Amino acid sequence: MIKNKLIFAKKKTKTETTRSTSASTSAAHPDQDVSRSRTEDDSARPECPGHTGQRNGGSGTASTAVNEISVDFEQTQEAYKSKDSLELLRSLVVFKLCSYDFLVDKNKEIMDLGRKVLGRRGFDQFMKMTFYGQFVAGEDHRAIKPLIQKNQAFGVGSVLDYSVEEDISQEEAEQKEMDSCVSAAEKQSIGKQACQDHRERKYKAHKQFGDRRGGVTAARTYFYADEAKCDQHMETFIKCIKASGGSSMDGFSAIKMTALGRPQFLLQFSEVLVKWRRFFNFLAAQQGQDGMEALEQRLELKQLQEFLTKLGAKGDFYGWFSGRKAESSGTIDMLDWNSLIDDRTKISDLLVVPNVELGELEPLLGTFTSEEEKQMKRMLQRMDVLAKYAVENGVRLMVDAEQTYFQPAISRLTLEMQRLYNKEKPVIFNTFQCYLKEAYDNVTMDVELSRREGWCFAAKLVRGAYMYQERERAKEIGYEDPINPDYESTNWMYHRCLDYVLDEIALNGNANVMVASHNEDTVKHTLRRMNELGLLPTENKVYFGQLLGMCDQISFPLGQAGFPVYKYVPYGPVNEVMPYLSRRAQENRGFMKGAQKERELLWKELKRRVASGDLLYRPAY
Repeated sequence: MIKNKLIFAKKKTKTETTRSTSASTSAAHPDQDVSRSRTEDDSARPECPGHTGQRNGGSGTASTAVNEISVDFEQTQEAYKSKDSLELLRSLVVFKLCSYDFLVDKNKEIMDLGRKVLGRRGFDQFMKMTFYGQFVAGEDHRAIKPLIQKNQAFGVGSVLDYSVEEDISQEEAEQKEMDSCVSAAEKQSIGKQACQDHRERKYKAHKQFGDRRGGVTAARTYFYADEAKCDQHMETFIKCIKASGGSSMDGFSAIKMTALGRPQFLLQFSEVLVKWRRFFNFLAAQQGQDGMEALEQRLELKQLQEFLTKLGAKGDFYGWFSGRKAESSGTIDMLDWNSLIDDRTKISDLLVVPNVELGELEPLLGTFTSEEEKQMKRMLQRMDVLAKYAVENGVRLMVDAEQTYFQPAISRLTLEMQRLYNKEKPVIFNTFQCYLKEAYDNVTMDVELSRREGWCFAAKLVRGAYMYQERERAKEIGYEDPINPDYESTNWMYHRCLDYVLDEIALNGNANVMVASHNEDTVKHTLRRMNELGLLPTENKVYFGQLLGMCDQISFPLGQAGFPVYKYVPYGPVNEVMPYLSRRAQENRGFMKGAQKERELLWKELKRRVASGDLLYRPAY
């Protein structure tokens, strides 16, 4: 089981590395990636499997050019080799329909009408021939095998994602959110201003934003009902892990942490983590380090002791912050600071924040019931069970990102799993949303920690799925917008984070990254940087990911060129995947209006087949 202690190891040595900081700022077209969910030397460290030896660590020498690989995304015959002509025609029809605002806006009503006119069986068959067949692999783990095996034969792996989602009204969603995100202590103190002021508004439940599906397209949403429902979700994820292990080699399985427990804990723990980081930044500013990169800030403990004493605080802060004086270098950085969230007997005891005036740690909330304590432990237990199943089945676990008021806790708990399970190879992958202003700090701190402790850093980089919802919530509730101001800055952030991880792979070989993007410019940027750094696709350190049914002209040429590329593969019964398909229609409207290239390539390939007599082409594998 995941340990209750959430503690970072003390820094032993600092590796001086030279990194590329020239993130591309090319203004690629703002495709729908911006709103989608869905950082020692080699001889001194253990390698992750797949590392093939020495590289030209970013030098870009002549020997690199010998191994340089380029991919042509314009060759339609190669891009659509895995598709018969009916599949190409279906893609064209579905993408065209998704571009009509009326059909997309009224898609739920149209599907309800279609079900009444065609009947359940007829409607299901129609959906399998159109939208469901385009974006969903099948109804269960047996039905999805043929598609997974076909994609694998053409060089494309799978990230399995059971996409069944509870179809509830907005009112029901709001009520469930309020019930599951408010603790017993808060309920008892409603109306008491002191308690209300103690918590930050961002990390409290607000009914008007209780339906977390609002403004979200690709990401599934789970609402807490009870512990039994969380156990059901865990069993579903286990089946997904087993299906991934049984259907393909080196597969992934996606999980969402809000499905595994009461989100109250994620809210509260996120608030604690953010307050600790904010307090560190405040103290760093007092020592003249304001505006520096997160990992460059270092607190002089003697100055820290003097400053806090002047504030009237009492106690040995030198000892408090450094742990054992004999091992202290006299300074601490953000990772050392985070280690102050130490081993406690109860999980609720983790929810403490520093009080400058009192010079002590104080609880975020007054009391926890025994049932709330049990609920928190069960969430950690479920995560641990899934990680063990992933190891047993040879599957990598992809932990999806969620809203910013949950994400600090999700990332920290995922990191704890990585420390346990990524010692020999990358099993647990965290997800970083690059539309966040703090994305680069988050990536660099986790990379640095993995380097210090010697485990495999593994991440999926996305642009993000909750942009509109996050901006509206920040504006209405009254806190700083966490999202980058525009697409160009998000694109720059994505490439900056990506370059940092690619440099880490080239320098130390103990990191892994999935470039989850439908943006062709981002994919080309990655290939260019890999060539410059001498990173080979056969090393299996850099992966690419796209959604099933979209951007095949990127996925399959990459796979056929030898790069590890994966499709995010949803599956589930037709009727129960309707909410997913509804959002996919919404997503594709913006995607297809903004990027015509995929449709043009599909038409080009159909015309080529007609002209060459290959209209009846069938994929051979």
